[in-house]
Amino acid sequence: MASPIRQDRAAQGELFIWTDIDPAYEEDFNQWYDREHMEERAAIPGFKWARRYKARQGDRRYLAVYRTETVNVFTSDIYRQAFEQQTPWSITNFGRMRNTNRRVMVVSPLAGAGTGAAVALIALGSVETAERIAQIAERVLDEVDGVLALRVLTPEPELSTPLPSENTEARVLEPFLIIDTTTEPAAAAVSRLIVEELGLNGSSAATFSLLWDLRSADLSA
Repeated sequence: MASPIRQDRAAQGELFIWTDIDPAYEEDFNQWYDREHMEERAAIPGFKWARRYKARQGDRRYLAVYRTETVNVFTSDIYRQAFEQQTPWSITNFGRMRNTNRRVMVVSPLAGAGTGAAVALIALGSVETAERIAQIAERVLDEVDGVLALRVLTPEPELSTPLPSENTEARVLEPFLIIDTTTEPAAAAVSRLIVEELGLNGSSAATFSLLWDLRSADLSA
């Protein structure tokens, strides 16, 4: 049986930004995302949607993910231009972000479908652990109320250029599991189940509530 965990550039991609912000600049940070950055990125050819999330607590309270038709979208001239020629507002906020984790990810859908009001995010450590998740994904979907869909995101090393606030000496490129759920308590429940079943450290999991789901098609409607 072929592995469900993909690592090739022909697969769907996601730009993954997990970060925190100095509270003194948090209002401007959110305005930048909501008034400029989300729409700017979602409008790039090959992008399908952009989503923002916020956690109640933790070292990185904000998560943004952007789905693309393939990972190769991140090698296009128009994306490269957007990445290399940031707006002044973007440059300002990049300088204020803290402990940022930027990755270009290969998407491996495991089970289910749909976008939930909350997600669980679990750092998996290795592709081998991701393979173990793939083997139990359908069971998790059936057993835990409120679970809608599970997918693994695997970093593409060459394209995962770090942002200024990431500690490059301690940088680890590991796969993540994202689980869409109907509520944050459901996200917490499925996190506990998976962390226990796979013997992961509890600190590897976080839950977020959805702030905004922006479809690229809506921008041209």
